[in-house]
Amino acid sequence: MSGTRHGDTRRWVLHVDLDQFLAAVEVLRHPELAGRPVIVGGRGDPTERGVVSTASYEAREFGVRSGMALRIAARRCPDAVFLPVDFPVYESASRQVMDAIRAVPGAVVEVLGWDEAFVGVTTDDPDAVATRIQRDVLAATGLHCSVGIGDTRVRAKVATDFGKPRGRFRLTSDTWLEVMGERPVSALWGVGPRIAARLGALGIATVADLAGADEAALAAEFGPRTGPHIGGLGRGGDSAAVDPTPWVPRAHGRETTFQQDLTDEAEIAAAIDELARRVVEDIRREGRPAQRVHLKVRFAPFFTFTRVRTLAEATYDAEVVAHTARALLARLEDDRPIRLLGVRAEMVSPEGGYDR
Repeated sequence: MSGTRHGDTRRWVLHVDLDQFLAAVEVLRHPELAGRPVIVGGRGDPTERGVVSTASYEAREFGVRSGMALRIAARRCPDAVFLPVDFPVYESASRQVMDAIRAVPGAVVEVLGWDEAFVGVTTDDPDAVATRIQRDVLAATGLHCSVGIGDTRVRAKVATDFGKPRGRFRLTSDTWLEVMGERPVSALWGVGPRIAARLGALGIATVADLAGADEAALAAEFGPRTGPHIGGLGRGGDSAAVDPTPWVPRAHGRETTFQQDLTDEAEIAAAIDELARRVVEDIRREGRPAQRVHLKVRFAPFFTFTRVRTLAEATYDAEVVAHTARALLARLEDDRPIRLLGVRAEMVSPEGGYDR
């Protein structure tokens, strides 16, 4: 672990990340799977279309990764146990994890997803707090987590990978470039392949390159706000603020990958109608009607398009949502077989707007 220091009372950010979360939950349900390669994804059938949601560490040793097609995962790891995604079970486990973290004295918790959260603490010993979180989460749920410790959110998030699995790691302004400087910019949280490629075209390959990059050049390439923000990522800079405000969704969406491509117009329309019905059920539970409709369509073999349309007035009418999605599809004027369809309803904002 890097940069351990006591007697320095200040605000720290901890990034808590559950190790192999979905696979770990499944092993708790099925103890006989412990130590075996486990792959969670789709309906748990590698002969069907679907992607890997999580692979256990044993499966990752064979090159299986999240987002990989189940069929490819099965070829790489033929002895793996494939299991279907079980949303209610994972949601329940996640709630238990977050409750255990919130119970830590002085912890301010910002939930980022099922399996990760930022935790703000004021302490002179963040490692002790991280250790307690790991202990309490394990006692409450049987699940292990890794914790990144930083003086900003970016540094805490990046530090987590150095602590995996089941460990802790600290990154601060004092150690940032020592640890990260020679690593590629793609190692940074918030820098994906496209941004990395654009940075590469500017001669910026490493984190140290980005940390010392000319902000005017970054602003010219990415814009007056985004450019300096990306430059700040190279220095590990960011806020240390952790926002415990519950996340309020802006939209709800549903999508389906079809086991056989759709070509019949009636089947396509029926599929859109069903997706729209389920989406409207979701937004009704939120109590906020749809104001925009998004369509996602993937034509065979793998050409994906998204389109959006603002409605004349907000609605809970599933037929209006479906009709709008069908119209967006028709405007594409593409008769290739359809592999995937998705419908998403963007809701009116809550009273007072979004806190985050």
